[in-house]
Amino acid sequence: MSQELLYEVDDGVGRITFNRPEARNALTFRMYERLAEILQLAENDASLKALILTGAGEQAFAAGTDIAEFKSFSRAEDALNYEARMDRVLDALERSRVPTIASIAGACTGGGAAIAVCCDIRIGASSARFGMPIGRTLGNCLSMSNYARLVSLLGAGRVKDIIFTARLVAAAEAQAAGLLSEVLPDHAALQSRANELARTVASQAPLTLRATKEALRRIKEKMTPQEDHNLILMCYMSRDFREGMDAFLNKRAPKWTGT
Repeated sequence: MSQELLYEVDDGVGRITFNRPEARNALTFRMYERLAEILQLAENDASLKALILTGAGEQAFAAGTDIAEFKSFSRAEDALNYEARMDRVLDALERSRVPTIASIAGACTGGGAAIAVCCDIRIGASSARFGMPIGRTLGNCLSMSNYARLVSLLGAGRVKDIIFTARLVAAAEAQAAGLLSEVLPDHAALQSRANELARTVASQAPLTLRATKEALRRIKEKMTPQEDHNLILMCYMSRDFREGMDAFLNKRAPKWTGT
């Protein structure tokens, strides 16, 4: 497990690496829990001034949750517990006192995109691709908190565009939309810039950064209705969800029925 999610600290800057390049850094449930543990360690480490989150290799930041994790889903509790886990981990990332930088190369989709959206600053290589292709793959949905994060960042119209079409947004468009603050020409330049940016952020007044993070989070939180269980169950307990999972794992096109 320690090899699937790497964590190192160097002179006040931490680096979290999603390390499953053979699976495009898809996240297992254990990896989400390990991420929560690392965030707690970071919260209690007064010497830590900035965190970089990145993916191993050049193909992906993180390509969402590993689809194999959903194979055992059969009860309403499975779906609700999954989204509750996601909300708990992502909320910890969003609330972290430590400024966070997502360094993105390649695919940044699904749960990986949700992690990136929770980071304070996102930079990408020219290969970066961002999306929530759930309408094409599993036929599931996001939690209200994740929808609110996306709307706060992109606006409702663009969120609908991305999810309704299941398209992946290229780096240049992501920068224009505010998903990325910078685009670097290649992976090496991206990693160098992430380190440089982390040092810059680490040199700023910590309380100024913390107050800014918390103020913006409170503004966003006003957009988040709490009741989303009926929407989650409508998707995760459907025939379409089982069909989408089977189709994905067997590399075929799903046949949606809306049931």
